[in-house]
Amino acid sequence: MRVRRIHVLVVFLALAACLIPFRTKVRSAAVSAIQVLKGKKSVAERVTEFGDAVHKRVAARFKEVGVAYPPKRINLVGLKREQVLEVWVSGGSGQCEYLTTYPILGASGTLGPKLVEGDGQVPEGVYKIDSLNPNSLYHLALRVDYPNRFDRAKGALDGRAALGSDIMIHGKSASIGCLAMGDQAAEDLFVMAAESGIENITVILSPVDFRIRSLPATMPKVPPWTEELYADIRCELMKLTRQPDGAANRSQPSRSETNRTSSAAGSRR
Repeated sequence: MRVRRIHVLVVFLALAACLIPFRTKVRSAAVSAIQVLKGKKSVAERVTEFGDAVHKRVAARFKEVGVAYPPKRINLVGLKREQVLEVWVSGGSGQCEYLTTYPILGASGTLGPKLVEGDGQVPEGVYKIDSLNPNSLYHLALRVDYPNRFDRAKGALDGRAALGSDIMIHGKSASIGCLAMGDQAAEDLFVMAAESGIENITVILSPVDFRIRSLPATMPKVPPWTEELYADIRCELMKLTRQPDGAANRSQPSRSETNRTSSAAGSRR
């Protein structure tokens, strides 16, 4: 009996090893299967489900900043060191107004760009949202268009082919390579994105808030081209006037409050 168990274990480990090169496809298939069992909903159905609550949470703040809802433009600013996601909105005049800040409850990796699949890094750069996932395992999700043209060009320059993908801004409180925002924040971001149009959203992911500080002396080693990347990020950040400390929307839940209301999650969407 013991020998048979050992044989079964060996076969299982061998199969697992064979599936490693296809882990992304296997994970996607598993996620799809779970979603089928749970039942799928459309983006419109999710907006109907959460829209009223989101509108109540954000209405006063939109009035304060003088921007009609839904906004014509949205800028999401994810700051790794500060562990926050800022939301900036515009009514179409070109002037972006600070709306609110959400704490990032879960993210992995260190400062520095994402280089290869499986490195656990949150990307750094200027991105778009290319889709919304109303059936995410992590409540709701906004999919970032990593790798973008810049990422692919630098990957080709370095000889890196497997750059990774499926970078999300999602709910719950844990993630690897993505930003876990808690369920309530995910609902706000999802509904605002759906009602404003994902083509009107810019996502800036930065190692630090270059508006108020430089890179730390303990910055990990990064490729030479990262200087060019950070110049682009810095330029985009400087277009957004820094909100004074303490002026963030007090109606948003704190990190500890959101952790209490968001169930813990695994490593992916």
